[in-house]
Amino acid sequence: MNQDQNGGGLSPESAEEQNKEEIRKDFQGLLGSTRRFLSDLLDIRKNTDRESTKEAIINDIPFKGHTSWILICSIFIASVGLNANSTAVVIGAMLISPLMGPILGIGMSLAINDIDTLRRSLKNFAVMVVLSVLTAYLFFALFPLRDESSELLARTAPDIRDVLIAFFGGLALVIARAKKGTIATVIFGVAIATALMPPLCTVGFGLAVKNWEYAYGAMYLFTINTIFIAFATFLVLKLLRFPMVKYANSHKRRFIGRVASLVAIAVMIPAGYTFFKVWQESRFRNDASQFIEENIASYQFAGEGRYLEDFTDVEYNDGENPVIELVFMGNETIPDNIIATWNTKMDNFKRLQDCELRIVQGSKNSSQQELKYVSELYETKKAELVNKDKRIQILEVELARLSKLASQQIPFGEISKEAKTNYEDLVSMGFSYTIITDFNKLDTIPVFEVVWNDNITKSKIENDSRKLNEWLKLRLKNNKVQIKTSEN
Repeated sequence: MNQDQNGGGLSPESAEEQNKEEIRKDFQGLLGSTRRFLSDLLDIRKNTDRESTKEAIINDIPFKGHTSWILICSIFIASVGLNANSTAVVIGAMLISPLMGPILGIGMSLAINDIDTLRRSLKNFAVMVVLSVLTAYLFFALFPLRDESSELLARTAPDIRDVLIAFFGGLALVIARAKKGTIATVIFGVAIATALMPPLCTVGFGLAVKNWEYAYGAMYLFTINTIFIAFATFLVLKLLRFPMVKYANSHKRRFIGRVASLVAIAVMIPAGYTFFKVWQESRFRNDASQFIEENIASYQFAGEGRYLEDFTDVEYNDGENPVIELVFMGNETIPDNIIATWNTKMDNFKRLQDCELRIVQGSKNSSQQELKYVSELYETKKAELVNKDKRIQILEVELARLSKLASQQIPFGEISKEAKTNYEDLVSMGFSYTIITDFNKLDTIPVFEVVWNDNITKSKIENDSRKLNEWLKLRLKNNKVQIKTSEN
């Protein structure tokens, strides 16, 4: 009876140990199955053709004959695409560019310690780079249109993300190259992602317009792409255990490996710093957007005031003296205490504490100045509002309103002087707008209140008032002008 209860004669301690052992074996079996599954899923050694891969990479290194003409054509296509701001054309130039061949050759020769292949790769790569930059320089120097398109500017400020793109693009490329039956779609995709040709063309543009910052930034981006594609090639071929070219001096092989690693790290440092600055600016702009959304966009105007969100200008200035400029239009002035409250609330955002808040209000300027300001804003922003019909419509309505308002402004100082010159008996003159309604619509009537000398007859006052009224209608081109008369 007791033996049955204890599991066939085993003590409780022995039964517990047996259960633990069975769990351990099951767990080890699960780990083994998972390991085998991941090995089958991720192992690329079994399907690697080392000889064909090495031969294909070496065959793409030479720069002569067909390859040279393909490079020249890709340079011109990329330059035209960058100049025309055409993404599709730039992508086409990336696809046909032969620059990737020598870069893979550099990475492979370092991985297998092939000094001769390394020399040939570096030589052909240098010739390609010089020819590309020179051709792009001549194109932009001679071509009459040299606008700074967004496609050009996108290649002038690399950061750590470009390092990651180049590294993982290089991994994908060399893995596709090493597979039996090369995956062409991967090669095309990497050519687009890593973008070797556009930065070189941007270098040529920077030299042509003498903007050394553009040239430096684009060359730095190209250097990042080159080094990390080669570095990824080096790592993959090491992982795949490509056979080494044997030399009597093994110290040279180790020296080359160390140099390659140091160069990669040296390139990453400034790229990381650039990424840090971009990250800081992004955090600043996020805080600015949140501040505007919570405080500015929600502000309720009592009259015809309007916040022009499209003209909000957020300037980071590398963290030194950042500025948020807000533009308001209309007759209503934002009270100073509201602006002071906004400044106080801005201090609640960590990255906005040193930021200057600028308020541009149309009501603080004359109507003519307001109209001029909006017109200038419309002209400067016009290129950015292409195909944005709603924003253009808002600006056109605003311009029409301000034009009408400006046309209705009465130059009272000039009018009063001219009236006194024409009518000697005029003692004083006042002006105001009167709003009237027939309960169907509102109308604004300019009303002049004039006081005549009490020494003149009533008939003369009526006659002069009628003439003055007619003159004001003609002078102001407004038939709604009215006159109220009174004696001194």
